[in-house]
Amino acid sequence: MSEVIVYGADWCGDCRRSEALLKALNVEYEKKDVEQSAEFTEEAKAISGRTNIPVIVFSDGKHLVEPSDAELQAELKLRGII
Repeated sequence: MSEVIVYGADWCGDCRRSEALLKALNVEYEKKDVEQSAEFTEEAKAISGRTNIPVIVFSDGKHLVEPSDAELQAELKLRGII
């Protein structure tokens, strides 16, 4: 399993922003496109309890929903990923 999993969709501005930050920070992540898979949609909803995306999941089970760049960067630092 990747240290970071992003549940999102290409049309989602917040998803694109979070993915751009991960790429800029050279963080490897697994993308699960909720548009391509109803299973991924259900997984994201089960994790967060809602339908908002992106849902970003860390290997320790912590997750963020629609995080700001600052929130995402803080969580990555906290886990020693960056």
